[in-house]
Amino acid sequence: QVQLVESGGGLVQAGGSLRLSCAASGRTVSSYAMGWFRQAPGKERVFVAGISWSGGRTVYADSVKGRFTISRDNAKNTVYLQMNSLKPEDTAVYYCAVSRQATTIHTTEITSWGQGTQVTVSS
Repeated sequence: QVQLVESGGGLVQAGGSLRLSCAASGRTVSSYAMGWFRQAPGKERVFVAGISWSGGRTVYADSVKGRFTISRDNAKNTVYLQMNSLKPEDTAVYYCAVSRQATTIHTTEITSWGQGTQVTVSS
C-alpha cells in the first residue's frame, strides 16, 4: 500500500501562485499515473490534473487549463502541481492520488489518496 503526503497549501491572494507537492512512500509509483483532485466546501471532489507514468501525457480540467501545471519526478517518487493566477474559486482541499493504470487516472482507477492540503485564495 502506498502512502501519499501532500504539502505546499496555504493562503494566497488572488493572482498569486502556490506549488503543491505529493510525496509517495511504501512503494514506487513510477509505473502509474498520478493526479490531483480538489473538493470545495459543500461540493463533490473533482478532477484537476493528471499525469502519465512517464510524464509524457498530461490532462487538465477546463477550469485550470493554462494556469496549472502538473509534473512528476520519479526519482523522488513525487508529483507536483504548480498553480498560477489563482482565483478565489480555486479555494478547496487538494488531494493527490495514484492510479492502478499507467496512463489514466479516473476516479474508479485510484488505489490511494493523500490526506489533502488546504488552498485558500482571498479576493
